[in-house]
Amino acid sequence: MDLFDHSELKEKHAPLAVRMRPESLEQYVGQEHILGEGKLLRRAIAEDILRSIILYGPPGVGKTTLAYVISQTTKGVFVDVSATTTGVAELKKLMVQARERRAYYGQRTILFVDEIQRLNKGQQDVLLPAVELGDLILIGATTENPYFEVNAALLSRSQIYELKPLTDQDLLSLAHLALTSPQGLGTMACSLTPDALQHLVQVANGDARVLLNTLEFAVLTTIPNAEGVREVDLPVAEEAAQAQRIRYDKSGDHHYDVISAFIKSLRGSDPDAALYWYARMVYANEDPRFIVRRLLVHAAEDVGMADPNALLMAQAAAFALEWLGMPEARIPIAQAIIYIATAPKSNSVVIAVDQALKTVENTRAEPVPNHLRDSHYAGATKLGHGLGYRYPHDYPHHYVVQDYLPENVRNQQFYRPSDQGREKIIKERLEYFANLKKK
Repeated sequence: MDLFDHSELKEKHAPLAVRMRPESLEQYVGQEHILGEGKLLRRAIAEDILRSIILYGPPGVGKTTLAYVISQTTKGVFVDVSATTTGVAELKKLMVQARERRAYYGQRTILFVDEIQRLNKGQQDVLLPAVELGDLILIGATTENPYFEVNAALLSRSQIYELKPLTDQDLLSLAHLALTSPQGLGTMACSLTPDALQHLVQVANGDARVLLNTLEFAVLTTIPNAEGVREVDLPVAEEAAQAQRIRYDKSGDHHYDVISAFIKSLRGSDPDAALYWYARMVYANEDPRFIVRRLLVHAAEDVGMADPNALLMAQAAAFALEWLGMPEARIPIAQAIIYIATAPKSNSVVIAVDQALKTVENTRAEPVPNHLRDSHYAGATKLGHGLGYRYPHDYPHHYVVQDYLPENVRNQQFYRPSDQGREKIIKERLEYFANLKKK
């Protein structure tokens, strides 16, 4: 069926989420940051002067619903296609029809492409001329970050609007509307206890489609009481929902957002936040090796020499994962997370190695000084290799002043220890050696 066929959408057999789809901006719930009174997108839709847009956001937040509202309010010809079933030939045909409508009838065409990120580069390129010339207005919907998934040329010709998960209040409003509207469940005698409704809202996790479909399932599977009322209490709501849905796509943009929050919580020394994001990933069946690899990187990058044991803790977590597997390894991994999150932080190692690499890239590679060259082969001393080298263990404190760098980079200092954790001791030791050099 056509996604926007008005008559079909209102049939009784359609899911509640489809039957409750609004037909005007006044009925649309949520996304106040882009559709509130006075917002540019709202005015463009209301005045039918919309330009090409990309709607980006997780499932169930109103992308297709907003396109449906536009289809009901525009005076142009509205066409919808799915990226998963539409080929280049069909797109080219639509472009020709759009050009003819504009040339002969002065009509504009609005094309809605669901899951636009699934269009390959060739398919997206087909749309470019028509969008560029204004033959059609493109509305693309995607759950993935469009900056990663959509052609830059197409993005430059479109406005990007991010739709956010609905608030609990938005979901409550939708639930009450569904329970009272004849279009929804209003013709049935049903009631929900406050805790049952709250549970459904929590389980929906900002997804209107999940809320409405779960609500419908709970009501329809509840046997009416003696008065003919379907009473949905908390146990019924819990059974209908079964388990909380966590939005997490291991191949998508959200995957990187969660791991980013995890790393930033570790860096910010917040063990509770780090454990929360770790639990989110575990719950969503994220590959535990991916998590442990990030722990290894973070231990070296953000803790570093302030507490070298952090890297050992991350390594121990990786070892435990390989030898124990999940779920047992969740404990040593959590231990490493807590240790790393609460450890003193220093990024001096990152700065040091990056500066060393940059110096090597931008300076001439002079020969290794003679006293540092390998002298462990016949004839080396005849070449002067190793001559003048002073063995540190033969001197007090196992240290002796001598140069270890080529002449052109002799005064470079790459590693600058911080005052955090163990690095404070390292800093004092290096300063002591530096003073000996000056003397």
